[in-house]
Amino acid sequence: MSHGARVIRTGVSSGGPAAPPAAAASSSAGSDAELMDGAYFRSCAGMLKVAQMICLLIGFISVNNSPWTNYSAYSYFQIVTICDLVMILFFYIIHIFRIYRKLTCVSWPLAEFLHYLIGTILLLIASIVAASKSYNLTGLVAGATFGFLATVLCVLSIWSSYKVSCITQSTSKYH
Repeated sequence: MSHGARVIRTGVSSGGPAAPPAAAASSSAGSDAELMDGAYFRSCAGMLKVAQMICLLIGFISVNNSPWTNYSAYSYFQIVTICDLVMILFFYIIHIFRIYRKLTCVSWPLAEFLHYLIGTILLLIASIVAASKSYNLTGLVAGATFGFLATVLCVLSIWSSYKVSCITQSTSKYH
């Protein structure tokens, strides 16, 4: 009994046109020898990570260059944005250099999912606190706004990783 179309994910990176069967067989041996995954740059997940890093960096710089009215609120915001930025960059590098193929002892999709889940919750809290303590100072409002934008982008990453990793696996075992 079929429950609709199935999506089978064969690799971490996606994007770009599919290679013809003859070219795919000859390029599969060379794909492991390549140092970088060029298709990940153009994939939706890769561009989403770059957008998240840009928003977090702009939010951090905006708060850092503004006069603070509440030291603890904005130092928390800065710590969360920098930690999130470093972790997203870490996972971006893992995908770009295909480190997930060498370190198979780690469940990379689960690690990334948990990072996004925890990081998004902390970023949402930090953005709410920063927005409530901004007192209409433009740099602080801009930092909180980019924090909220990065939160939305992180939620998109959570949704897409859950949709690809969990939903397709749960429907595929009934076929």
